Amino acid sequence: MELQEIRRIVELMNEHGLTHFDLTKKDFHLKLKKGADLDDLRGLLSALPASASVHHASVTAAPAVPVAAPVAASAAPVAEGAEITSPMVGTFYTKPAPDAPDFVTVGSAVSVGQTLCIIEAMKVMNEIKAERSGTICAVVAEDCTPVQYGDVSFRIK
Repeated sequence: MELQEIRRIVELMNEHGLTHFDLTKKDFHLKLKKGADLDDLRGLLSALPASASVHHASVTAAPAVPVAAPVAASAAPVAEGAEITSPMVGTFYTKPAPDAPDFVTVGSAVSVGQTLCIIEAMKVMNEIKAERSGTICAVVAEDCTPVQYGDVSFRIK
């Protein structure tokens, strides 16, 4: 892979707000990561004195990382259905063309091998197919937005 190609990947990461990129080819492996690593943050937090509060430690150790308020377990909604996750990094599309209908919507019955969405990666349109049959109970990813490997795209039951 040439330096110009790697620079283009970095530009795409910046453009879409991605923090991780992993590419493996026959005799080549490229892994890019931006920002603080979770293990690094854990190390910083464990190095702080026991008297330091978690909120203070997170702000001091990594001011760029947002701190979420604790949520009671009973307040967290239970997600219905099994997750269908993104198999790659790219831009998520719910339809084959801007003027076409969505591949699937909430309530759509799908069968194995049916196209659910498209993920564009490096100008290549990759059709993502259902690996199980069922009914779509949620479309989690938003149309025309970046997704990372493992992001939940749909829920199916």
